[in-house]
Amino acid sequence: MRLLFRLSVTLIVFCFFGALSYVNAQEKNSFLHRIDQKLTERYHNSDIDTAYVIKPTTKWTIIGRLNISGAQIKSQGVENGRHFQSEMTADYKSTLSLGVSYLGLSLNLALNPAKLMGKYSDFEFNVNAYGKRFGIDLIYQDAKNFKGWHQTDGEERIELPSDLLKLKTLNLNTYYVFNHRRFSYPAAFTQSCIQRRSAGSFMIALSGQGQKGTVSDEHETMFKMTNIGIGAGYGYNYVPHRGWLIHISALPTFIVYSKTSFSIDGTKIPMHYHFPEVIITSRGAVVRQIGNKFAGLSMVFNFTNIGDEKNLEVRNTKWRVRAFFGLRL
Repeated sequence: MRLLFRLSVTLIVFCFFGALSYVNAQEKNSFLHRIDQKLTERYHNSDIDTAYVIKPTTKWTIIGRLNISGAQIKSQGVENGRHFQSEMTADYKSTLSLGVSYLGLSLNLALNPAKLMGKYSDFEFNVNAYGKRFGIDLIYQDAKNFKGWHQTDGEERIELPSDLLKLKTLNLNTYYVFNHRRFSYPAAFTQSCIQRRSAGSFMIALSGQGQKGTVSDEHETMFKMTNIGIGAGYGYNYVPHRGWLIHISALPTFIVYSKTSFSIDGTKIPMHYHFPEVIITSRGAVVRQIGNKFAGLSMVFNFTNIGDEKNLEVRNTKWRVRAFFGLRL
């Protein structure tokens, strides 16, 4: 009798917890279903002209990327009545990355093989977000391996050692697209949209660059630069044939705020604002789509020009080229 009672109690408890687990599972599934439903509605309920731009019918996107980036700084001016110029290039950075996107929400992981093998010691951090109206590129680089040369008129070119220049740079570029219903930046750079017909758009842009550098030779040279520019540009998505997309855009901005300090062995050297000083961001991409697969190349190029060649002019370039292959599931 006791055994029968225990078996009955055990069976009741088992059924109770089983039912509770089932209810919890159902509630959990219902909760996840509601989240999925909200994300799906948000993803497809976009203010776009579907004759020009559409969202993929699938929910998942997997993208593998090969990223190569570089930076260069050039300067020229006049010192003691003689013209000089220099050029220094940082080590190229190569990374492999894998991105997984669900209804426009993305997670990306990157790997730098050269850094793992001890062949690359610089640091670089990129944040890229391209929306239908707004977008941003944020690039931070801490580079210590610049190679280059310096030449003064009447003298031989001097090769500069790789540990001479240490430079920290922050680039920020944002844009606003006016014709966002028919022109899609994401179609060219994140593949979260598909451009069906050719379209372009005027854009306004805000750009910024901050730099802090140290040159260590027989003299200690330090400089800091902060520049903010405002401007406008144009972008165009060309669809020559179904499944193809060619993108090109340029966003020139004129520097409206500039703060620069330059010193040699503690002695400050004035650098005056010289109009026009510019920050230019240009982008390009080629995308080929076949069924649920796509592949392509994209490029982002930043150019900054400040100063005056009669005194001191500094030109910065920062670029990134990306090859990618993806699947929509």
